[in-house]
Amino acid sequence: MRSNAVPPFVTIERRGRVALLTLNRPDSLNAIGTHRDCLDLVEAIESLIDDRSISAAVLTGAGRAFSAGGNLKAMRERNGIGPLEQPDSTRHNYRRGVQRITHAFMACEVPLIAAVNGHAVGLGCDLACLCDIRLAAESAKFSASFIKVGIVPGDGGAWSLQRVVGYSTAARMFLTGDRYSAQEALGFGLVDTVVPDERLLPEALDLAQRIAANPARALRLTKRLLREAQTQRMSEILELSAAYQALAHETADHTEALDAFLEKREPVFRGE
Repeated sequence: MRSNAVPPFVTIERRGRVALLTLNRPDSLNAIGTHRDCLDLVEAIESLIDDRSISAAVLTGAGRAFSAGGNLKAMRERNGIGPLEQPDSTRHNYRRGVQRITHAFMACEVPLIAAVNGHAVGLGCDLACLCDIRLAAESAKFSASFIKVGIVPGDGGAWSLQRVVGYSTAARMFLTGDRYSAQEALGFGLVDTVVPDERLLPEALDLAQRIAANPARALRLTKRLLREAQTQRMSEILELSAAYQALAHETADHTEALDAFLEKREPVFRGE
């Protein structure tokens, strides 16, 4: 159990049909160092999946960083989410720690927007890549810096980063460990938009609200279809698309959308 003196790693705030998730360890630049941190983030993402009244979410960091990635002090002392006493234990540690976060993000059917403030380093950069859309503040910095401390991306970043930026750019990021500005990240497609620092959260929340204004069930089905399309063949996606479309056609929001269009009025969606 968590001590009452230790706040949760992730705070959740409701904004209508939008959830704002904030990584809340500003004193450590939102580094992820413990299994409790991992579990807090997993539980936050799973709560989105279970809450049918949430249609979009924004993930950001408190303070001056999105996330500094793993906790290097805990790594050196072998008492966190990284190395333990011997390789087999370390392998299991990754499976039950940071890889649970990756599984949770991949299973989430709610559209996720990363609002990257400050540094997104290592695991922090990979967290942003697990979101569907990425907005960056002008001061944001990105680095896939695992190689700088002599390790590999143990969180699945080798899969997610290259699906965002392509193989060659992902290889350059992982093999050099170089740091990139927000504008450089925009140039090679790591982020979709760069905005002034003070506009980051308002812009991200506005985008989330525009997404959430659409039919809730169709949103979740669309995101799931996009995720499945990352790894499946066209023939398989066509079959899945037909199945999902059959479900979408039977929703009350679809009927309302048709009625509103034909009656020349604004639709009123109820998530049904």
